[in-house]
Amino acid sequence: MRPLATAVLGAVLTLPAGAVQAQTTLFVGGSGGATETLMKEKIIPAFEARTGAKVTYVPGNSTDILAKIQAQKGKQEISLAIIDDGPMYQAVGQGLCAPVEKAGPVNDLYDGARMVGDKSVGIAFIATGLGYNKDIFKRNGWAPPTSWKDLENPKYKGKIVIPPITNGYGLLTLVMQARVNGGGEANIEPGFETMIKKVAPNVLAWEPSPGKMAQMMQTGEAPLVVWGNGRVQSVADQGAPVEFVYPREGAPVIMVAACVTDGAPQPRLGQQFLQHIVSPEVQAQMAQVLAWGPVSKKAQIAPDVARKVVYGPQQVAALVAPDYGIINAKRAEWTQRWNRAVEK
Repeated sequence: MRPLATAVLGAVLTLPAGAVQAQTTLFVGGSGGATETLMKEKIIPAFEARTGAKVTYVPGNSTDILAKIQAQKGKQEISLAIIDDGPMYQAVGQGLCAPVEKAGPVNDLYDGARMVGDKSVGIAFIATGLGYNKDIFKRNGWAPPTSWKDLENPKYKGKIVIPPITNGYGLLTLVMQARVNGGGEANIEPGFETMIKKVAPNVLAWEPSPGKMAQMMQTGEAPLVVWGNGRVQSVADQGAPVEFVYPREGAPVIMVAACVTDGAPQPRLGQQFLQHIVSPEVQAQMAQVLAWGPVSKKAQIAPDVARKVVYGPQQVAALVAPDYGIINAKRAEWTQRWNRAVEK
């Protein structure tokens, strides 16, 4: 028996029969770090107080959580999975998600947060673009970056840091290089050609660690990066002279998404918690603390927060929506080619 299930079963067996309902536990899987802290300190306590349920948060990156619910198909322990939209499309395609109940705050979402199949929804908008160290740029007499084409400029040789293709930001860099060079998801060849011949020679590191990326931006070791607006903002909030840029060709959206797992042990609570995290109040908290753009049309945030996140119908409409139907079908093939020819 799996460790988590063993612990839960052991707890249940020690309770009087009448106490089992009172000890109902909802397992939620999602990312660690600041997200886990906010969940445990604010979002979960408010839900527990309102419902009387117990929520246990299981931290892990999107790949970890997806792997958990894949391994537990038909015998789920996690009732609500919170992962990035790319892996979420995989989860839905594999029959791991239950239909989203169309009631309450879910009805107030932007259309862009309503994911194909109605078995998951976006809970936050994150823009993928360019981050740069203003001091290093000023010292070198460089104008601020404005375009995905800037990654090709040889003056940035050894100055650029991009996450690998196994990270959403690296994957979307490939997609955008394809798009701005005459291709796209259905014709990725221009993207690979540009990455191999023009971008890769400028790359100092293909960095998967957010902590390391932040450090490299702060010190100026990485004057130019491809990253999310919230990630760059968190570095700026620590006092570093960094700024996020929405490239003129568009910033592809990475949505943090959520779904109630198919066969969830607590399906009702899972649906309720999903409604909770897309409520205007929680959306405002996530914008304030995590720099996540609200998916709720009714979320109200302060002007100083709004400047840091994707906010409002105009900014939401300007986001580039990647075609994950094509991407996920080609992801393994692209990853092998990237590892062989780009990141070598």
